[in-house]
Amino acid sequence: MLTFISFWRAAAVVLNDLGSSAFYAGGIAEEAVGKAAPWFILGVMLFSFAVRAVYVESCSMFTRGGVYRVVKEALGGTFAKLSVSALMFDYILTGPISGVSAGQYITGLLNELMQVGASHGWLPPALLSAAHTARQLPMNETSAFFCAAVTIYYWWQNIKGIEESSDKALEVMKITTIMVVLLLAWGFYTAFHVGASLPPLPVPSNLHFSKDALGFLAGTKFATSLGLFGILMAFGHSILAMSGEETLAQVNREIEHPKLKNLKRAAIVIAIYSFVFTGIVSLLAVMIIPDSVRVPVYRDNLIAGLAMYMVGPLSLRIVFRVFVVIVGFLILSGAINTSLIGSTGVLMRISEDGVLTDWFRKPHRKFGTSYRIINLVTALQLFTIIVSRGNVITLGEAYAFGVIWSFTFNSLAMLVLRWKYKGDRGWKVPLNVRIGNTELPIGLLCVFLTLLTIAIVNLFTKSVATESGVAFAAAFYAIFTVSESRNKKKHAATVKQMKEHFQLENQGTISRETLGIRPGGVLVTMRDSANPLALKWALSRTNTDDQDIVVLTARMVGAGGPEYIEAADQLFSEHEQMIFTKAVSIAESFGKHISLLVVPAGDIFAALVQTANALEVSALVSGLSTKMSAQEQAYHIGQAWENLPEPKRQFTFYVVMSNGEAQGFHIGPHAPALQADDVQLVHRLWLNFRRDPEMQDLHHSDIVTYALTRLAIEYAWDKQETLRDLRRYTSDGKQPASGPAYSRKTREGFDYPVPTPGPSSRQAENEK
Repeated sequence: MLTFISFWRAAAVVLNDLGSSAFYAGGIAEEAVGKAAPWFILGVMLFSFAVRAVYVESCSMFTRGGVYRVVKEALGGTFAKLSVSALMFDYILTGPISGVSAGQYITGLLNELMQVGASHGWLPPALLSAAHTARQLPMNETSAFFCAAVTIYYWWQNIKGIEESSDKALEVMKITTIMVVLLLAWGFYTAFHVGASLPPLPVPSNLHFSKDALGFLAGTKFATSLGLFGILMAFGHSILAMSGEETLAQVNREIEHPKLKNLKRAAIVIAIYSFVFTGIVSLLAVMIIPDSVRVPVYRDNLIAGLAMYMVGPLSLRIVFRVFVVIVGFLILSGAINTSLIGSTGVLMRISEDGVLTDWFRKPHRKFGTSYRIINLVTALQLFTIIVSRGNVITLGEAYAFGVIWSFTFNSLAMLVLRWKYKGDRGWKVPLNVRIGNTELPIGLLCVFLTLLTIAIVNLFTKSVATESGVAFAAAFYAIFTVSESRNKKKHAATVKQMKEHFQLENQGTISRETLGIRPGGVLVTMRDSANPLALKWALSRTNTDDQDIVVLTARMVGAGGPEYIEAADQLFSEHEQMIFTKAVSIAESFGKHISLLVVPAGDIFAALVQTANALEVSALVSGLSTKMSAQEQAYHIGQAWENLPEPKRQFTFYVVMSNGEAQGFHIGPHAPALQADDVQLVHRLWLNFRRDPEMQDLHHSDIVTYALTRLAIEYAWDKQETLRDLRRYTSDGKQPASGPAYSRKTREGFDYPVPTPGPSSRQAENEK
């Protein structure tokens, strides 16, 4: 069901999560560490370049990556369940903190507009208090109500399916970019015009921690002489500005071909955008908004406050603030959707591995989505909204727990995999020093040590995050452990190999319209999940923007059955499920879309040919049979094609060998592939015949037609003699007994280049 997306769309999906932190991170960080907070947010944004590099390396190794897969490969199932438990805490809180923040922006705007209306006498008496002032909506409660409503809306959208999520995310980021450009240009002009000064430098003497920010260290002597530890504390309280990395790992499976190149492009776009948006906007807010109102009034809607204190007419500032609120609503509510998508993807990964029972992955009867996982995540998010009562500070304090610990586990796992994993690694985190045969990952080690230090510091200084995060992670870990234990007892094979779940659509006939494909596609047969060479060969050579790929497996119904049958009531076998699971996984690794098809058949060759003809494909690709040579397979395909009723389409049949190379065979009438000697012979004959003055209009094709006509006449007069000459010629290269005498090489063993499904590829072809 995946529709592979460009790196721009992938970046937009991640930025709907990561970019949303710009609307609340500055206020939360300043509440915790003081006016120097923007420097730490800028530092976090710079450090996120390194953390994102770790995720790019992991995604280059595992298409279905993310913390769970990486940690399990390196550290085992126990650490994997711990890491994903912390990560789920991050995802569960992403939706509520984003939604509540959006509610704060909207509620703050409504309250200020009512105050302006009351001062001008525009409000009706019902909206005025006894003191003739405007009634005010309760900030936290109204924000919580708004967040719950938006969460329920996106729950329903995800239940129905998220096919257009990347389109919406891209449109949101386009609008957000317009706001960011206006905000930065106007903000820099304002800062220059009023002579604003930079925030205090991020040194220990300029840090002023709130009581809540000291956490378990409040009241201790250690808290009075923090020094470097204080710098780490401030960095830890700003770490919530860096999220979305796991979303990048989840959306990686949907990035189109070439996957790794587009993944790195997306990472660069995300890094630059988040640094400019979150980092610089937080800096401008402290420079422009007065200290007297910045935290007390605009802490939870900092960008709205920035808009109100720009240089310019009040009406223009109010209009821009309305625009800021609209954009904030779009990107923050989009983050709710992203959190649902990301958490669903994480739980799907661990469910596939047997940690959660198959009950969670059962597709929705109508929409085909994993609705039970979506229901679980939504219920937890609604519970969080109710418990927090819309308090952004409480949500922000708790949010950082999952962020920092999931990053720490992932970087540790990647460090271990540098020595443990010997498979393909498309890219590495920079700064690697080679000593002899040993490569030291200095850059990766530095990232891990930094993350680990901050994570440990946060344990002692973020009491809300530690208590709620540990409790939540322990609960999820217990659920994972119990569920995995039950799975092992019920299905011993489940934990060994993942199986996708598929929705079946039974059809009486096969057609392009049924599968939704275009003419001229590629049909690939797949008989064994352990031998996907044919599919890999086709995917590597096919541009799916121009040609569709259909993966077919034939269900044999026994000898004597019809060649091509309908089987509407037959069950989808476990063997077919494993085949298609492998096919989907390979297609994701290439970043290309495929369609899936099961064809019950009594004769495999008849089924393949009839399906290829019905789908109007240009190529049929198969692996090499264990019982037949490529030539024998092509012969049977050709015979089945001859038995087709009209109209029947020609196509090329490719047999992919075990070494990855393929032989091609044209099926149906086609122009023969002539050797250079044949072409030279025709040309020499043409030159000789043209010496006759009456043969000036002779063409090369006339010579070929005449020769074929002579052969047909000879065959009609004396079949046995003609066959004997032809046999002698093809077997040992001798000259025929009659006709024009010439010598040429035998055709035995010759291969001919034929066009393959994709451009710029040349494979072997044997003339049938």
